[in-house]
Amino acid sequence: MGGEKGLLIVNTGNGKGKTTASLGMALRAWGQGMKVLVIQFIKGAGRDYGEQKAAKKLGPGLTICPAGRGFIREAGETYLDQHRRAALEALDLAGMEIPTRKYNLVVLDEILYAIHYKLVSLGDVMDLVNQKPEHLHLVLTGRYAPPEIIERADLVTEMKEIKHPFSRGIKAQKGIEF
Repeated sequence: MGGEKGLLIVNTGNGKGKTTASLGMALRAWGQGMKVLVIQFIKGAGRDYGEQKAAKKLGPGLTICPAGRGFIREAGETYLDQHRRAALEALDLAGMEIPTRKYNLVVLDEILYAIHYKLVSLGDVMDLVNQKPEHLHLVLTGRYAPPEIIERADLVTEMKEIKHPFSRGIKAQKGIEF
C-alpha cells in the first residue's frame, strides 16, 4: 500500500463499542487485503469469544492473540501480578511484531486498561507507539486514555455510555459482549 501514512487511532470512553469499532476496522483492512494483528491485553484464551472464532474462520491475514488473564475483578496484589505478567508478555509480543513490517494494521485491544491498572507503564506504551513504522495503522483501545496518548493520536473516538443493559441486571450476551 504505497505512500500511505499509518495512523495512530484511539478508541476510548466509558461506553460500549471500543473493541467492536477496532474489530470493524480490522475486518475492513483484512477485506482490503491488508495483514492485521489484534493483541488482546485483558481477554484471555480461556473464554469462547466470538471475534476469536471469526478470525479462525476468515483465514490467513487476520490474527487475534488473546494474551490477557480476563477482566480484572479483584484488587489483591497476587491477582494483579498475574495480570501484570500477562500484560507485559502481550507488550513484548507487540514490541516484537510492530517493527517487523509484516502488518498493515495492529490493534492493541484494552491496552489503555492495562496502563490504568498499572499492568504496563505509559512510558513503555509510548516507546512502542514511537517505534511504529510509517505505514502501520496502530489502534489502542480501552477506557482512561492518558492525555499523552490522546495528544499523540491522529484520531480519537470517545464512546459514551447512555444506557447499558448491565445496569438493569442483564448479563453479558453471546455475540454482543463476547
